[in-house]
Amino acid sequence: MAVFTEVGFGEADALVQRLGLGPLRELRGIEGGIENTNYFATTESGEFVLTLFERLSAEQLPYYLCLMQHLAAAGLPVPAPVAAAEPVAAEKPRKSQPPVPAEASCDLLHIVAGKPAAVVQKLSGRSELAPGAAHCAELGAMLARMHLAGRDYPRIQPNLRGLPWWNETVPVVLPYIEEPQAALLRAELAYQNHVAESSAYAALPRGPVHADMFRDNVMFATDGDAGAAPRLTGVFDFYFAGTDTWLFDLAVCLNDWAIDLPTGRHDAERADALLSAYETVRTLNAAERALLPAMLRAAALRFWISRLWDFHLPREASMLKPHDPAHFERVLRDRATYPHAMAQALEPLLAA
Repeated sequence: MAVFTEVGFGEADALVQRLGLGPLRELRGIEGGIENTNYFATTESGEFVLTLFERLSAEQLPYYLCLMQHLAAAGLPVPAPVAAAEPVAAEKPRKSQPPVPAEASCDLLHIVAGKPAAVVQKLSGRSELAPGAAHCAELGAMLARMHLAGRDYPRIQPNLRGLPWWNETVPVVLPYIEEPQAALLRAELAYQNHVAESSAYAALPRGPVHADMFRDNVMFATDGDAGAAPRLTGVFDFYFAGTDTWLFDLAVCLNDWAIDLPTGRHDAERADALLSAYETVRTLNAAERALLPAMLRAAALRFWISRLWDFHLPREASMLKPHDPAHFERVLRDRATYPHAMAQALEPLLAA
């Protein structure tokens, strides 16, 4: 959520008024993140988030925006994109920006500062960066509902940060790291290619996944007293979503919500809460139970690779703060070093 592209107040005001949101009162760049340009836009009708897409193309974006619309329509706490009266193909991009292909037209997609853009509702609540078991239970149940709600989503687009991207990116980052890290990276990539060729992997249920549901992409509120149970009020930042295995999505969550951040080690209480709540909504099948330890490693590898890439090959941006790659190296080492201990820790729950 760094600012790569500066947006003028007048241009943002013209967009929100065209969308029927009223005059713009405040435009503020959002600090954090590394992929897109994001602004908080306050209008007379409420608060919204304006996102300019720096890497995703106009051909790719309808998958993400229409998925958010689909999930919001199903009653899930997802920010609904604001539609234009006319699709983006009818808008006039800057001279330096090629026209948007007609087949990519989407009334949720706009052009701002020569970039494809979207406006979504701002969610209520706040992120919980030190979640407890109750937060993890809320997340697990919501994730399962999201997977089930996506079963009838008609669009298909691969997870763009999936295995093919790992295979392409690892050779790019290897020259920047020491041999112990390079050896682990090569070995784990080989292991994940082997897993992906297995019959068990082929049996994993698939559909739309968020693929980036970290603590800072989920919002909570507490009703009443400070000691009240947390209530999940929103999930956002779907721009790493794609069609992938639901188990990978679950593993991404476990690797962030149910670990000790300083060490990367498994936190049994929070993992139990997250998985138990998930299975109250959707039961894991036999292949998922067998491959959960492998997918925990896969999820750690994916984010170690992307953080190495962003850290060593950064883009210039206002307020850009790359994440520390060493964190997911620790998570991966823990998952790879203790696979049997992980399986044993999860066995009672998954067998229930």
